[in-house]
Amino acid sequence: MEKIENNRIAVSCSGVTKTYGKGETAVQALRGIDLVVPRGKLTMLVGPSGCGKTTLISVIAGILYHDQGQCIVFDENLKGLSEEDRTDFRAYNIGFVFQAFNLLPTLDIKENVAIPLLIRGICRKAAFETAAVILEQVGLKERMHSLPAQLSGGQQQRVAIARSLVHNPRLIVCDEPTSSLDHETGQKIMVLLRQVALSQDCALIVVTHDARIFGFADYIAQMDDGHIISVDSPDKMKEKV
Repeated sequence: MEKIENNRIAVSCSGVTKTYGKGETAVQALRGIDLVVPRGKLTMLVGPSGCGKTTLISVIAGILYHDQGQCIVFDENLKGLSEEDRTDFRAYNIGFVFQAFNLLPTLDIKENVAIPLLIRGICRKAAFETAAVILEQVGLKERMHSLPAQLSGGQQQRVAIARSLVHNPRLIVCDEPTSSLDHETGQKIMVLLRQVALSQDCALIVVTHDARIFGFADYIAQMDDGHIISVDSPDKMKEKV
């Protein structure tokens, strides 16, 4: 991976560790992670199940505290923030696509997508108008008044992606964003995510097992057993295989 200018760095992890549990039952999920994520680029995290990918993006997104090392996101040391400040930081800077969608079942999908804007104090009318625009972009214009239970798994995934984009975050973190989508829809979603990253100059981190979307990445970081073992472009990764 080529050198990234300091003003282009969105995320910088150095020696980051994370352990779950204590004593004999302790599980070391991250074992000294070093990773730089640039703005305006799509970085993929790949590797076997249980290697620490989801834990790493949860630390980067300020959802989990790490144990040791530094995780700097847009020049902010997340470990030094209070819980309230971390929540505010996420609300203004980070969009997260959870693997389990995390949609609120009693709200229609327009209301679900508008949540990040409402949290920031945007008036309901403006929030819903913005949510409607992003839902149209992900192909759900006709379903915006549907409840999550009335949608397929793939449609719910698109709602989750729309929610992550609606507040124009500087960092978008996606956990298996194409796992519930057919090939054509998955390709369209990745095109949309790349367009957002480039047009808004935000950083995009995608955890995936879906080799069909590797070509959308600018960088592919391979993880194994809590370590980053390489960071390559898709072309260089192919040369190694």
